[in-house]
Amino acid sequence: MTLSLPPWLHQLGQTLEPWFPTLTLIGLLMAVISTLAIPWLVIRMPADYFTAERRPTHYRHPGHWLLLALRNALAVVLLVAGLLMLILPGQGLLTMLIAVMVSTFPGKYRLERAIIRQHSVFRAVNWIRRRRRREPLLYPP
Repeated sequence: MTLSLPPWLHQLGQTLEPWFPTLTLIGLLMAVISTLAIPWLVIRMPADYFTAERRPTHYRHPGHWLLLALRNALAVVLLVAGLLMLILPGQGLLTMLIAVMVSTFPGKYRLERAIIRQHSVFRAVNWIRRRRRREPLLYPP
């Protein structure tokens, strides 16, 4: 018994075939970047980041909207790269997590709290903080 691919999937594979080396290189690069960026971001956040009642406000300067647009554009690129890395080599989930951390959107704080409430994520984040001699994050209510 042989398993054959649906025609649309076979055609998609042929279309993407010249891009596989480039996409693989991007995937490996994103894996290295995410391996460095996640711990850097985790050790920089204050211990009460997920329990603080009021979120800190940022200074609004004239170029704020341009920086906000660039930041969200980077987040979209990271999100797309993370989705691609789910089927290509690379750390797709970590890259998508970085995309969420970089972006700004309504409900972001609630999403971050829902993610950090997962016991395995909370333990992993505090393990990173312990290795860098930072106080552990407070568990969000």
